[in-house]
Amino acid sequence: MSRTLVSLRAATSGDAPFLATLWRDSLRRGDYAEQVADVEAVIARAADSATMRVLLAEYDGHPAGAVCLRVTTKSMINLEPAVQAQSPHVLPEFRRHGVGRQLMEAAVSYAEELGIAHLMTAAASGSRDGNRFMARLALGPQAVLRIAPTQVVRAKLNAQRPAAQRPGRQLGTVLAARRSMRRSHPPVPQDG
Repeated sequence: MSRTLVSLRAATSGDAPFLATLWRDSLRRGDYAEQVADVEAVIARAADSATMRVLLAEYDGHPAGAVCLRVTTKSMINLEPAVQAQSPHVLPEFRRHGVGRQLMEAAVSYAEELGIAHLMTAAASGSRDGNRFMARLALGPQAVLRIAPTQVVRAKLNAQRPAAQRPGRQLGTVLAARRSMRRSHPPVPQDG
C-alpha cells in the first residue's frame, strides 16, 4: 500500500521565514526581516478570516511549497465570486512530485466548499513551466496584468503629450529662445 508523500496544512507564524524565501519574488522589496513580518501579517489575517487561507505543502515532512487562497471577485467590475490562488509556488527540488497539483486541488476544494464556480491564479510571465502547468489544469489567460512604478508611467504619459501641453516645457522653450537670441545678437562692447 503506497502512501502519499505530500500533505497540506494551514501555515503558522513559524512558517513565515520559509514562506518569505519561497515567495521572495512576489513580496514587496525590502530586507528579509520586513518580508518575514509581511508574511506573518498575512498568516495572521488568514487565521482570523473565513475567506482566506494560507496553506503549506510538505513533502515527506519537509516544507515544499505553499499557496494563499482568497475569496474575491473576478475583477473590480465583474462581481462574480472567485477563489484566487495567489502565489502557488513549489521549491525546485520538489517539482514533479505532485506538490503543485495538491496545492491546486486544495484551491478547487476550497471553491467547491464555498459554492464558488470559478478559480483564478497568476503565473509569472517568464515562468514557462508555471504557465504550462496552469494551462494543463484548464486555467486559460483572461487578462494580462501589467505593472510599473508610478513615476515611470507619469514620465511616459508626459512624454506622449503634445509639446505645448508638457509640464515644464514652457520654461524650457523660453530659455531656448533666450539662448537663440543671444547667439544671433552678440553683446555690444561698452566703451569705458
